[in-house]
Parts: sequence; structure tokens; C-alpha cells
Amino acid sequence: MPTPHFVAGAPCWADLMTSDVDKAKAFYADLFGWTYETGDQEKYGGYITAFKDGAMVAGMMGKMEEQASMPDVWTVYFKTDDIAATADAVSAAGGQVWLPPMEVPEQGHMAVFGDTGGAAFGSWQTTGHTGFGTLAEPGAPAWFELHARDYDGAVEFYPKALGWDLTVMSDTPDFRYSTYGDGPESKAGIFDAVRDLPEGVPAHWVVYWAVENADEVIDRATAHGATVLMPAADTPFGRMAALADPFGAVFRITQDLGQASQG
Repeated sequence: MPTPHFVAGAPCWADLMTSDVDKAKAFYADLFGWTYETGDQEKYGGYITAFKDGAMVAGMMGKMEEQASMPDVWTVYFKTDDIAATADAVSAAGGQVWLPPMEVPEQGHMAVFGDTGGAAFGSWQTTGHTGFGTLAEPGAPAWFELHARDYDGAVEFYPKALGWDLTVMSDTPDFRYSTYGDGPESKAGIFDAVRDLPEGVPAHWVVYWAVENADEVIDRATAHGATVLMPAADTPFGRMAALADPFGAVFRITQDLGQASQG
């Protein structure tokens, strides 16, 4: 598959903040077939890059002491050509700047924000690290989705903050969903999850990872101590499930049913 080209505002990277780097590496390697490289401690704080068949697919880092009370979490980063301008746009749209723009030597500039509903997300301006090396292949990200408690606020915020042109996919009382882009060109989605999120669970971004067989991945995940939050179910978009890794980080998997039937 050709290396993806990311337009401004598109998801271009995701990384995991984890309580136990070694166990997290083993867990995701068994699920997705990842291999790893660890960056220089002085330059990059030992940041770990995950690869699938030689292509970069994710990052991973251990919690620092001051982050010990924070939950383990996956963070999605969106491409920007001007991270300072993005920070200004986020603030102007009513969001919060949680980590101001900072340089990652020889790689790019990053920042972490909160949207108007409190969901965390990052921005990335590249100088060397260009983002995911592949998408929608087994072991790589397939989709990115905001589970919003304030759907109306979210669909107002992201066009202002990230320049999104939203397409309404569904606007019924039972299912409200908008996408950044249209049809096959869609880059990410916003889901009205107010009825789906358990009490106390805040709005958040979710990464869907492509897998060859969702049920087999669930079996391996639970054997490692993961929790199934939503059992595997067939949908018009594939066979999907939601899980929390052994340390509580939430993610989803998706199996292409068309490919499965061809196999």
C-alpha cells in the first residue's frame, strides 16, 4: 500500500501513554504483530515507535511520575502546517491548550489540546516524522472517531479549530454522525455518543485498528488481561469490537468482512 499523504486536519499519528511499557509492547505485539524501535533517551525520552511490516503505525511512551494518576490513553494527532496558528484557532473556538506547541528535535512540533467537550487531541507539524506509514491494513489504524457528549458543540468546534469541512452522514434521533470528508475520502468521524458512554466516561477520541480476524484478536487480548467493552458485531463497515487494554486504554478493532469472505 502506498505511503499515505495527509492533508491539513487529517489524523496523521496516534500514541499510547501507558503504565507499563514492557507489558504494553508485548500486548500489542501479540495483537497486531508490531515490532518496535526505542528513541534516544536524552532527545526523545525513550519514545517508542511501533512498526507493522516495516511501516510506522503508532507511538508509545511510559508515564512520567507526575502523570501517574492519569489514565492510560491513546491520543490522536491531526496534521497542521502551522501549529502556532492551530493553537490560536483552538483557543478562539473555545478549546483548551493543554500542552503548548513544542519542538521535537529533527521530527516536528507537537501540541495537545482539549475540545469544547473536554476530549483530548493533538496536533503535529512535521519536519522529519511524516506520520503513519500505512493505513487500513491489518495492524494499522483504519478509522478515527470522536465519541462526543456534546455533539452539536463538537461539529461546531472542529471546523473552526482544524478547518474541517464536515459531511452529515446521519441526523436522526437515534444516530447522529458527521465525517471530515465525504465517502471514501472521509478522514475521521464525530459520533453523538451521549446515549452510549457510561456515566462518568468523558468524551474522547478512539482509534480503530484493522485486524484480519476480530474474534481471534479478542481471544488473544482477553488472555492478556484486556476487557471487552463491546463484543464483536457485524456492521455495514466491518466486524467491530471495543476493548480496554490490560491498563485501561480504550481502543477498537475492525475486520473487513469483504476481505474475510474472499479468504
